[in-house]
Amino acid sequence: MTARPAKMADDLPSEFEIVILGTGLPESIIASACSRIGQRVLHVDERNYYGGNWASFTFSGLQTWITDNKKEDITSEVASYTDHISANEKCILLNNKNKTIQNIEVFSYSGSEDSDVEESGALHVNPALLTTDVTTIDPTIEAPSQKGPSADNHCKNPQKQEEKNGPGGTENADPNLLAEGDHLSDETTSTDSCPVLESSDTADTGPSSPQTNDQIASTPVTYSHIVKEGRRFNIDLVSKFLYSRGMLINLLIKSNVSRYTEFKNITRILTYYDGKIEQVPCSRADVFASKQLSMVEKRILMKFLTFCADYEQHVEEYEDHKESTFSEFLKVKRLTPNLQHFILYSIAMVSTTANTEDGLKATQHFLRCLGCYGNTPFLFPLYGLGELPQCFCRMCAVFGGIYCLHHSLQCLVVDADSNQCKAVIDSRGKRISCNYVVVEDSYLSTDVCANVCYKQISRAILITNRSVLKADSDQQISVLTVPPEADGQHSILVTELCSSTMTCMKNTYLVHLTCPSTKTTAKEDLEPVVQKLFTVNTEPEKDSEDEDLEKPRVLWALYFNMRDSSGIDRQCYVGLPDNVHVCSGPDPSFGNDRAIQQAENIFSTLYPTEEFCPPAPNPEDIIYDSECPPQDAADSGTPTESKDETSTESETILEAAEDLKEQKEE
Repeated sequence: MTARPAKMADDLPSEFEIVILGTGLPESIIASACSRIGQRVLHVDERNYYGGNWASFTFSGLQTWITDNKKEDITSEVASYTDHISANEKCILLNNKNKTIQNIEVFSYSGSEDSDVEESGALHVNPALLTTDVTTIDPTIEAPSQKGPSADNHCKNPQKQEEKNGPGGTENADPNLLAEGDHLSDETTSTDSCPVLESSDTADTGPSSPQTNDQIASTPVTYSHIVKEGRRFNIDLVSKFLYSRGMLINLLIKSNVSRYTEFKNITRILTYYDGKIEQVPCSRADVFASKQLSMVEKRILMKFLTFCADYEQHVEEYEDHKESTFSEFLKVKRLTPNLQHFILYSIAMVSTTANTEDGLKATQHFLRCLGCYGNTPFLFPLYGLGELPQCFCRMCAVFGGIYCLHHSLQCLVVDADSNQCKAVIDSRGKRISCNYVVVEDSYLSTDVCANVCYKQISRAILITNRSVLKADSDQQISVLTVPPEADGQHSILVTELCSSTMTCMKNTYLVHLTCPSTKTTAKEDLEPVVQKLFTVNTEPEKDSEDEDLEKPRVLWALYFNMRDSSGIDRQCYVGLPDNVHVCSGPDPSFGNDRAIQQAENIFSTLYPTEEFCPPAPNPEDIIYDSECPPQDAADSGTPTESKDETSTESETILEAAEDLKEQKEE
């Protein structure tokens, strides 16, 4: 599907069923669900890229994002809205500046930054072309994946597919089609024995280089190389994996949105224990092949995991420990410290304060997801997590939703008598009537959020030269949990992506670190772990007799804090009408269940009798107008009569033709 321009923002329709501000994951799911049941949807975002705080960027796009978030809040000129407000109406002003990102710090450890180096294949855009885009999508045309935060998204040559790169940077790939890579289907979740996902390690495309792979491997990666190959990077603002039987995968399969993207299986789960990184055995085969566990530990672990698989059937074993923490329960079950560490941080992946029942539930969910698509329970979308909001936006647009990027709303128009939002006024002063409004939390004003107490998420994004744990293959996708060093701190989730995920260039790894904030800045929270796992300096690499003991070298690093608006009660927002619904941003948890549940709850409130994200028809099942009966025949008489008359007439013509054929043969 290729997005085709429909009209400029001034020509927007003046009435919609629902207006959605923000293109993050929950907003995009709601937009898709509403459009799928035939509602008129207007989906806008002040940013000029899809995904909001869930987006993925190329390297140059991330530089633009960093620059934009470091700018001071400058109030832009907007059209007056007072002329559109009547006497019995009041307005609720909205923000046009995203204030959810703070404390951005960038470091380069791979040589001096050369400002003359340009990204290979970068498009040069005339600033005069950066106008607000309003697009509808024709379902009969192929749609490119849009990646990257810059205005390059709106200036692509559709005839040069090898240059394709929008807010996700899909190069040489059409995520709208059923490709030859890894796909999801409802068949994989209908039985307990699920087929294994085929690997697509060979999928590494992008601008060609005159150097051979051997030459590239022997050449140290510098900042200039990273900039030049920047379009090979797809850097996520959030760091999450998808449980193979989690809520998001189930929704992708149910709604048929899964055909818009591809996935890879996470190859290994790691843990940091006793000062070194070890691989966690997940499956039965891994447990018995592990050299980290003694035979006694292997038997204890298998017995405990068997219990967790159907712990509801053995209430007597944990009933007396419901009020205690899961870590205390593991001690009661006489698991060794080694096993306690593996289960708590790498299988259940819960905090030390989680209660017993939550820990058992998380362990059971982990076990049920094992073996569905591979040897670990996790999947990761090619080209990054920013693909997922775009997939749902694409589905919304296919069913008639209108998208308008780089365009925002000034205020909500509220009827003073009913206290219901009856319209919105956009940044150009146009009044748009609507029945419902869904808004991302970051667009709410400080007055509305006066009673809200926000938490913070600490994030770090690293580009490194090798994996944290050397393996036979350089295409490992790993998740690592680093336990807290002291009470009151949180464990840190580390994800390491290789080039076959289409998120980084060859001979580099993209590493994400995430934890709830406990200190002032993300760098203060995460730098100790970065220094523990990686080499952070600008000195050239030295040859070592034992390469296995060398730590990966950080080539480039970004630290920032992101506001955590998850878990905020609806009543905390001051003065919002009942028909205005708020979506929170990303949370620090490993999965996406909170966002999916929030989207489903809001949709159920809006349309309680409608199905949430019913399956969309497959392209081969769609009957287009050219395949329908002639218009004059279909329009004659009543629908029933016209079908009968057309059928009878067709039969008469066929009989006459048969008679003529028989006469000729005689």
